[in-house]
Amino acid sequence: MTRFILVFCWAPHLGAKVLEQPLYMKKLTLIILSILALVGCEKQPVAEKPVPNTAPTGAEGAAQKAKPSTPAGSTKVQPKTAKSDGASGPAAKDAASNLDSAALAKTAKKAVDRGLRFLRSKQSENGSYGNHVGLTGMALMAFGESHRDYRYDDGPFISRAADWVAKQARADGAITGDATHTYNTALAIMGLQAVDPKRFAKEIKGGQSFLVKFQSDEERKYKEADKFYGGIGYGGDERPDLSNLHYALEALKKTDYDPKSDVWAKAQKFVSRCQNRSESNDQPWAGNDGGFIYAPGQSFAGGTTSYGAMSFAGLKSLIFTRAGKDDPRVKAVLQWIQKNYDFSLHPGMDTTSYFYYLQTAAEALRAYGESKLKDSKGRTRSWTRDLTERMLQIQKPDGSWVNANKKYWEGNPILATARSVITINHALRSADAQK
Repeated sequence: MTRFILVFCWAPHLGAKVLEQPLYMKKLTLIILSILALVGCEKQPVAEKPVPNTAPTGAEGAAQKAKPSTPAGSTKVQPKTAKSDGASGPAAKDAASNLDSAALAKTAKKAVDRGLRFLRSKQSENGSYGNHVGLTGMALMAFGESHRDYRYDDGPFISRAADWVAKQARADGAITGDATHTYNTALAIMGLQAVDPKRFAKEIKGGQSFLVKFQSDEERKYKEADKFYGGIGYGGDERPDLSNLHYALEALKKTDYDPKSDVWAKAQKFVSRCQNRSESNDQPWAGNDGGFIYAPGQSFAGGTTSYGAMSFAGLKSLIFTRAGKDDPRVKAVLQWIQKNYDFSLHPGMDTTSYFYYLQTAAEALRAYGESKLKDSKGRTRSWTRDLTERMLQIQKPDGSWVNANKKYWEGNPILATARSVITINHALRSADAQK
């Protein structure tokens, strides 16, 4: 009976004709139609169940121009065409796009709170994060610069971390472990500044002196004609680079280092020699797209190709060294940023150092002081909204962020989450400042 009903439903116009035939014809016709119906059903494609998103935590990308590989079973930081493995995926971005500014800010603050709770859950018993100075300093920045304005006395999750960082201070002023001394020191004093600058005034001052000591200038036998003049490296014999320098400059700026010091002008000399702008860069390799590279003559995007993080680092460094918005170098890098406006990937580097790129972009654009930019198509964009929506899209259900590209340590969810919270903090405060 069920088969007969199937026939009449599948081909009702034929069913009507069957009723007009003699009994033996009715039976024969119904048998034929039933067979046809069953064959037709067997040939229908069966929808596959969606593959659940089981992407493991990833890591930071490689400093190579070639597209980085992705381990089996993992997903990259989500490019425009890929499904998100964030807390809510593309739906989060779509939902955020429909929110007004106040509602978006409220949603972003909740995302920050989830990120901070994740960080608290990863704090070591001694108060540090992975016994790493730089990582712990970044966590303190995430807490202290958030909308919660956490301070030293707000709980042991702040005080224990800050005390642990302060205990790592050395006699020469560095606050560091066994490597990357300037990076760690810069992040350490910014973290201490964020939660209690008076309590840690001694450590902050010592850190400032250490950073300045490693500037490549006359005291270190450099001449102004040397291409590395004014730069700061890793704190040893390594060559200076813009990545170390922009963190050092940010740390000095945030901790109110002497604005009259010649440190700033010397640093600007080095910054100019990292820009692809031949009119202001005296190096023979300099191009003219306005973007920045890692160090004079060296780019992790290949050759001397400008790329995202360093272009924002260059913008930030120019602003911190008192170059105005009408400065040709500032205008040039802003044009590069507009032509390469993209928060879904790291321009020039794909998924490499993706969260580092987002953090640097937020810091630089906040320092620049404008909430609107033109993109490559001439459309006016709110970078604070675009960046906030992106961060909401890729947050994990547990409140963390992580990069599936496993180079430069962004596979560590503590690092990626600290960077992400700092990124949103800058976007929120910049949006508030523009109201």
